[in-house]
Amino acid sequence: MPTPRPRSIDPALPCGHSPERVWYTSYGSNMQLDRLAAYLRGGRPEGARREYPGCRDTAMPARSLPVALPGRLYFATESPVWGGGRAFYDPGVAGHVLARAHLVTPQQFADIAAQEMYREPGTDLDLAEVLAAGRSVLGSGRYETLVCAGQVDGLPVLTFTAPWGLDDVPWVAPSAAYVRVLVSGLLATGAWTMSEIAAYLAACPGAEGHWSRARVTGLLREGD
Repeated sequence: MPTPRPRSIDPALPCGHSPERVWYTSYGSNMQLDRLAAYLRGGRPEGARREYPGCRDTAMPARSLPVALPGRLYFATESPVWGGGRAFYDPGVAGHVLARAHLVTPQQFADIAAQEMYREPGTDLDLAEVLAAGRSVLGSGRYETLVCAGQVDGLPVLTFTAPWGLDDVPWVAPSAAYVRVLVSGLLATGAWTMSEIAAYLAACPGAEGHWSRARVTGLLREGD
C-alpha cells in the first residue's frame, strides 16, 4: 500500500459558501481519533483530567486526511489537562504545521470548538466571517479565534487558535504526555515518518531546547 501524502490546501477562501461539511483541522491532541471521540461522543479520554459533554451529533468523521497548514506551531500557556504548554497555530508566520483534517458537519465543528473554549456545546457558529476573511475572533481566550486556511475538495479547512501571535506570549515547554499524543496522532495518518515528526516537534517554539529529536523519538519506545 502506498504511503499517504499530505493533501494540498487550496488557499482560496470559500466566501459566501454554506457548506454541508467542513474539514475540522486539528494540529493538537485531536489528531488522535480516540481522543477526538470524547469530543464527539462525550466522556473522559485515557489520561485526561476532564470529562467532555460531547456533540449533538456523535458520529465520527466521515474521513480524516493528513494536511500541512501554512504557518507555525508553538507551545504556550499552561494546560490543566496535560500540564506544560498547549499547542497553538500562528497562520501569519512562514512555515508549515503537520495536521489532520476531519470531515465533520458545521454543527459538529461548532460543538468541538465550544468544548475547546470551555463553553457549553449546542449553539451553531456563524461561519460567514471566517469563510470570507479567513479569520474570526470570538473571544480573547485561547482557541477562541477561528481560522480558515482554504479548501480541500471544495470544502473549507477550519481550525481554531489564540487571538495572539507566536511572538506575543512566553513559550512554555509541553509535557511528555502531550508530546506523546501529538506523535501518536501524526503517526496514525501514515503521512510522516517518526524521524520527520520528531524533527518537526523538536523545532517548534516552546519545545525547541527542551525536546530533542532523540527524546521525542524515545517517548513511544520507552513510554517516558
